[in-house]
Amino acid sequence: MADLHHQLAADTGAIGETQNVWLRWMNDQRYPWVIVVPKVEGVEEWYQLSVEQQQGLLEVVNRCAKHLQTLTGAEKINIGALGNKVPQLHVHVIARFSDDAAWPGPVWGKGEAEPLAEGEQPSWVSPLRDRLSHHGEV
Repeated sequence: MADLHHQLAADTGAIGETQNVWLRWMNDQRYPWVIVVPKVEGVEEWYQLSVEQQQGLLEVVNRCAKHLQTLTGAEKINIGALGNKVPQLHVHVIARFSDDAAWPGPVWGKGEAEPLAEGEQPSWVSPLRDRLSHHGEV
């Protein structure tokens, strides 16, 4: 089993985890943002996962996207797996709004992150955790 990359651990807070993935929230209050990280050692690219692992990851990402959009009222959900700065495979699920700081462009490289105060988490995290727990994702 893999360990969570130190940069992901530093930049995110825990939503929950399963045997196969970590679910994290990005500590940037400008965007409702979930990170899904498969617990597979040495995997940097989606294609390196088995077909079964890919399908499982896709199911979790899709559920996160659906619930995040419902909970936040997002106009658009962006999903991406870049890995240019953090090599461990992880999938970004980001709720977007036409009045957000980066719209209509990508969120990366637009200003500085605005972390929440120590011990705080976004209001959508607990409801998301509750919705995902009904599907066994956390």
